[in-house]
Amino acid sequence: MSHIAAVFSLLGLTFVVVPLDDRPVTAQLPRLLGAVAGVRVAEPPRPLLGHYLVPGDAPGVLRWLRDEAPRDARGYVVSGDMVAYGGLVASRVPGVSRAVAYTRLGDLAAIRAARPGASFAVFGTVMRLAPTGVPALGPAASYPFAGTDVWGRIQLYAGLPDPPATDEQRAYAARLRTLLGPALDAYLDTRRRNLDVDLFALRTVAEGGFDRIVLGQDDAGPVGLHLRDLATLRAFSARWLDPARAAIEPGADELALALLSAALAREAAVVPRVRVIYSRPDGGTVNDPLEFAPIATTIAQLMRTCGSRAAAPDEHADIDLFVRVPGTSDGDEAAFVGEIEDAYRASGAGDRRRAPVTAIADLTFLATNDYAQQRRLTEELIAHHIAARIDAFASWNTVANTIGTTLPEAIAVVAGRRLGTYDRRAHATFTLMRYVDDVAFHTDVRPQLNAGLTAAGVSDHTYLVPSVAGQAASENRARLWRDGLDLLARIDSEYRDAGFTITLPWDRTFETELDVRLAPRGAR
Repeated sequence: MSHIAAVFSLLGLTFVVVPLDDRPVTAQLPRLLGAVAGVRVAEPPRPLLGHYLVPGDAPGVLRWLRDEAPRDARGYVVSGDMVAYGGLVASRVPGVSRAVAYTRLGDLAAIRAARPGASFAVFGTVMRLAPTGVPALGPAASYPFAGTDVWGRIQLYAGLPDPPATDEQRAYAARLRTLLGPALDAYLDTRRRNLDVDLFALRTVAEGGFDRIVLGQDDAGPVGLHLRDLATLRAFSARWLDPARAAIEPGADELALALLSAALAREAAVVPRVRVIYSRPDGGTVNDPLEFAPIATTIAQLMRTCGSRAAAPDEHADIDLFVRVPGTSDGDEAAFVGEIEDAYRASGAGDRRRAPVTAIADLTFLATNDYAQQRRLTEELIAHHIAARIDAFASWNTVANTIGTTLPEAIAVVAGRRLGTYDRRAHATFTLMRYVDDVAFHTDVRPQLNAGLTAAGVSDHTYLVPSVAGQAASENRARLWRDGLDLLARIDSEYRDAGFTITLPWDRTFETELDVRLAPRGAR
């Protein structure tokens, strides 16, 4: 064990994360990422984080940060949306005034001032085009913008060119304004409030209140109302902030992971060099319809956010990032898998601490409902006996979400090995959970759940009344438990199941939550 590792093992290296909300990808994954690197990640108690349509307790989170968070934390990664509004979903609705949001961010800056020895990064979001889409049903009936006749029309309005470019678009915008009435005014007021709060957060960083800020553009493509917001934020940032202290990029849910991985790399005194390998020659030009930039741009921005950089063509890489995009031909697919296998074999033949880490970002979820294509790479990795041997894997929701999960996992491995605190079992757990969640759940179990709900007359799966949600959770548990154990048996011969808890964390089928415990095979 190195001298630095001995010091950390005695003192315990701790970071504080205030997540965006209580979902697994935002609250659970940062803790698991820390475990991979062998460090502790402390978060506010889960009840303070809210739950789906119920906002988090922003004043309670601030009190926890001030009075209860570990005082010896080396770094803080804090969601500005949680502090200002009570989380991501709460940020999309009226309620919290500008004055209250400003005051809460000011309180956060005061907490930061009391911890001058720790790094302090804040992340926020630029409001997405669509409000949270829920049916006007049960407890959700009174939620702002509920019902497709409201939130669906708002999304259509917000997704038009700004301003509309043709007579047809202008007429359509006018018709939507008439149909929506006060609901559209409330939505536009909320957008303006969020823009002002984002500007206030940038100004706070410029004045020294926080060390760093990243604003992620929540789901929004290359056209819509958000472009004006982005231009305003970028103009302010370019004038008043060093690019190393502020970034504006696609994404939202992955930002805590990205900033935590940057903190881990900083503690390990390393700037990981990343080589990107696409599954087809033009892979970097593909554009996620929920993002305003092509894949290559998103990857470049996330590299910086994660504390890494691109490797030069003739430079040794710390991380080989393999990026699979939809529409890869059979020939390119075979070559791509061969490159992954060669990278793993080469790393296994030398010093594992210096060999490039092998990371895979499978973006074939962009081929909507093509589940065979989405499962193919995982099955190929299993067939080549390397699924458990790669160092990072993710495949979910948006390009930024996936890259922002894969790259931090890889960086946590690099940092943990440099520090001498790397945890092999925690790493195996993190990777297995991505296979089970991103592949088994999203390409097999979730489609079956949704088909069963639709057959039973429940066509909207974005919000389920409690009785329906309970039944769906039970079915999800039964199906995914079987699939998860099957994946574990086929992927990893080193570990066995020592406890597998499965839930639907919110009353919908969009995501699942896993609590996986692994034990070495043969151990009791």
